[in-house]
Amino acid sequence: MPAFSEKSLNNLATCHSLLQRVFHEVIREFDCTILEGHRDKARQNQMVAEGKSQVGWPNGKHNAVPSLAVDVAAYPINWNDRERQTLFAGYVIGLARSMGINLRWGGDWDRDTEVRDNNFDDLVHFELVEVTDA
Repeated sequence: MPAFSEKSLNNLATCHSLLQRVFHEVIREFDCTILEGHRDKARQNQMVAEGKSQVGWPNGKHNAVPSLAVDVAAYPINWNDRERQTLFAGYVIGLARSMGINLRWGGDWDRDTEVRDNNFDDLVHFELVEVTDA
C-alpha cells in the first residue's frame, strides 16, 4: 500500500482538515506526493513571477491558514502526462465527492468537466469550494 513521505505529511499538515481527510484516503489506493500546501508571501509572489500562479498574495487559497488548497501529483511524477494527471484528478474529485467534500481542480477551473477549455492549467492544484470554517 502506498504511503506519504515525511515531507508530504508535513506539507499536508499545513492544509485544512478536509483536504487532509481526502488525501489520507487517496493515498490508500493511489500513490501520490504532496508538493505544497500553505504558501507564505514570498513563495506566493515567486509562484506568480514564475507563471505558476495567477493569484497574488494574499488572495490565493494557498495563502490561508490553514491552506484551502494543496498541490498534489500522482507518483512517480511525470509532468508531461496530462492524461495521467487528469485520471488522478478524476479519482480525487470523485472520492472527495463521496466524502461530501467539494473540490475544484486546476485542470477544470469552471468545473464543467471539459478539461481543454482552460486559459491556465494547474494540473496538480486542488482547492476547497465554499468552506466557511478552518
